[in-house]
Amino acid sequence: MKPTVVRSLELDWQPLVESGVNTKGLYVKPLRYDEATGRAPTFLLKFDPGASYPNHVHPEGEEVYVLEGEVRFGADQLKAGDYLYTPPGAMHPVFSKTGCTLFFIVPKEVEITGDKNRGYASEQSAGSRK
Repeated sequence: MKPTVVRSLELDWQPLVESGVNTKGLYVKPLRYDEATGRAPTFLLKFDPGASYPNHVHPEGEEVYVLEGEVRFGADQLKAGDYLYTPPGAMHPVFSKTGCTLFFIVPKEVEITGDKNRGYASEQSAGSRK
């Protein structure tokens, strides 16, 4: 296998599409595609202001670096320059009030645990009522 160079500035942002999941305001640029798994484990993700991703678990963890903006992963508020390691089995919703651009390494597809059509604020409200 030889090295792969991706010129991300030359790629267009594509709407993130996941069957049955509300991904409005989320855009992706795949950086590495894994033929064996049929998915991109390394990618850039952009959140429009107010966009969110429902509560989900990471079977093999995740690594995130915030390139710009601010974002909340569960209870953790991150800003540009911050790095987050999520260990295998951990879960969280994601929300960006201001919008953000993130670099992700996600070895295995996440499993949605919350309502696929509800955003972060709805997940937090439901959790506070439990």
